[in-house]
Parts: sequence; structure tokens; C-alpha cells
Amino acid sequence: MRLILFLAALSCLAETRTLSLKQAVDLALEQNPEMILARLDEIKANQAIRAARDPYIPKIYVGSGLAYTYGFPMSIDGSAPSLVQARAAATIFDKSKSLKVAEERENARTARIGTDARREEVAERVALAYLDADRAARLARVAAKQIDALTQVLETAKIRVSEGRAIRLDEMRASLERERARERARLLESDARFAQTQLSLLIGGTADDRIETSADLAPLTGLPDSEAVAVRQALENSTELKRLQSTMLAQGFSLQTERAARLPKIELVAQYGLFARFNNFDQYFNRFQKNNGQLGMSFQLPVLGGTAPSAAAATAQAEISRLRTEVGKLRNRTSYETQRAYQAVNNAEHARELARLELEVQRENVAVTLARQEGGRATLAEVEQARFAEGERWIVYYDTQHQLERAKVALLRWSGTLLVALR
Repeated sequence: MRLILFLAALSCLAETRTLSLKQAVDLALEQNPEMILARLDEIKANQAIRAARDPYIPKIYVGSGLAYTYGFPMSIDGSAPSLVQARAAATIFDKSKSLKVAEERENARTARIGTDARREEVAERVALAYLDADRAARLARVAAKQIDALTQVLETAKIRVSEGRAIRLDEMRASLERERARERARLLESDARFAQTQLSLLIGGTADDRIETSADLAPLTGLPDSEAVAVRQALENSTELKRLQSTMLAQGFSLQTERAARLPKIELVAQYGLFARFNNFDQYFNRFQKNNGQLGMSFQLPVLGGTAPSAAAATAQAEISRLRTEVGKLRNRTSYETQRAYQAVNNAEHARELARLELEVQRENVAVTLARQEGGRATLAEVEQARFAEGERWIVYYDTQHQLERAKVALLRWSGTLLVALR
């Protein structure tokens, strides 16, 4: 009994909401787990810039080298014993570190582009899931109406069998057709439920929630005017191309960083020490001074840097060549897929128009059959069979409409204008 109450409580926690396509996309861009991860990657990339700039920020360390001295005052960690000591250091010139900052900035730009790409990917997945849920719900409603029509056919067949005007086989066939319709309706209802759950997960909900589609789903607009325009937009807006190009620029900075390892480095150095007489400074040096300081620059010129920088430079050069090849390959693929997507939209539009004409013919057939029934020239079974056939045409029409909207989503995604069209 407790288990039943617990399950009932869990079912009450499940939420069912009705959202428009725009609302679903907006929620997904804010709450989708993949979007959250992408924003965290962007934060990490921005913090990497701060870490790369760290050598140029002056640092001050304050401490003490307090110690009792017997004999000559020796150094402690490279400094003379003192009551208080302070050191400051900052990089003035280091070309490799400057290039590292530029590389991290480009990496941050790559992360931002990656976030934009993830936004488009999430928007596409939400749009397709929304279309799938809408299709399943529409087909489930049509299938339910078909069950009613086939039930009327079955009842008519039973009456005709009882009156001896039909054989038992006619009743069995009518019963079989209704059971087939019931099974299809059950499968469609299951598809609708899982599509609504998938939509809930995409917008950041739970597997217990369901998102129902709004009844007034408007067709997508903003498609490119021609195939050439679609290809041009795709090449201009492709976030994947921008990401690869940004990664290539970052590798270019990495290459320059390794080559700059042979250049000189200059650092600002300063230190202060507060000395005491009990460290025997006045006994071993000509003059004792309590406050002492130094300010200057450290100059380093690498003479023999080893083979690591040249090996790293060769690796970066090879990576740049690989990325350049990837960019060329992606440009060709983007053009090809955009052309295919544009043609798919045209094919889907023709298929939808053909399905619409077939639907109109069948609806006219239903009207004619009803007129014949009123004149006593058609039976109720013939009318319900015509209505059932109309339902089949509606299913085909909804399928072609669904395929057209999916093709539009693909074309808008490749042309880089999907977010504008959805929002």
C-alpha cells in the first residue's frame, strides 16, 4: 500500500506543459545541460587569459629571514638574514609570454564560437524534437477518429451478418481492421509520449515531465531565396568553419611562441631587507646599514635552448597544416550539404503538394458518398470507409508536412540562420 502511495506521489510531481516552438528553444538555450557545459568551457578559457597575463602583473612577497648568527652572516634561501624582507618581480619583456597571452585570447574566442555552435546544435535538436512531438500528436488524433469510423463499420457488419445479408468473414475482416487501427493508435500515442519526454529533457526538464506542442504551429520562414544564396550564407555563417579558423590562428601563435624562446627576456626585480646587528653585519663588513634595498632588471639571453622548442614548433606547424586541410574539406562539405538541403526542401514541397491534392480528392469523395447516402444509394459502411480513407490521406499529408519542416530546419541550420528563424 505504501509503495502504491509513493508511486502516486511521484506521478503527481510530473509536470505537463504546453509550449510554443520559440518558448521551447528559449528555455533550451538557457537550461540545456550541454549549453551549461559550453558556458563553463568559455569561463575556463577566459580564466586561462588571466593566468597567461600573470607574469606581467607585479608580485610582492613579504617575509622574514630572522635567524641567530654565529660567525659570518650566511644567506638563507639566497638572501641575507633579516628581520623583514620583501621582494617584487614582474616581467617587462618576454615575447614568448606575450604570444602565449595572444594564444589564450584566441582560444577564448574559439570557446565563444564553440558556444555559438552548441546553441545552433541545441536549437536544431529542439526544433526537430518539437516537430516529431507535434507529428505524433496529430497522427494520434487522426488514428483515434479512424477507430470510431471502423467501429461503425464493424457494427454495420454485425447487423448485416445477423440479418443474413453478409457472411461471418465480412465481420471478421471489419474487426481485424479496427484492431489494426487500435494498435496503430497505441503506437502513435507511445511515440507522442516519448517525443514529449525527449523535448522535456532537451529544455532542461526531467524524464517525468512532458512538453505538449501548441496547436498553432506556424511553418518555418526565412529560407534562402536560391541555392547560391544558401551556399554563400552557409560559408559565411558556419560556426564550425569559424572554430577551425580560430583554432588555426591559435596554433599560429603557439608556433611563434616556440620560435620566440630564443629571444631575450627582461624582468623587473626589487627587494628590501631590514637588518639587525645581532647577525654580525657590523663585524664582518666595513659599514652597517639598517634599511637596505635593490631595484633593477634581470636580463637573460638563451644561448643553447635545446631541441624542445624546435620540436614543439615543428609540431605546431604540422597541426596548422592539418587544420588548413580540414578547413578546405569542411568548406566543400558545407557547400555540398547545403545544396542537398536546398534540394530536399524543394522535393518535400512537391511531395506535400501532391499529398494535399490527394487529400482534397478524398475529402470530395467523402462528400459525394454522404450525398449518395442521403439519396439511399450508399450505406453507412461505405461512408465510414470513405472517412477512414480520408484519415489515411490526412496521415500522409501530415507526414509530408513533417518532412518539409524537418528539411527546412536542416537548410536553415546549414545556412546559419536557424536561430534567427526560430526566435
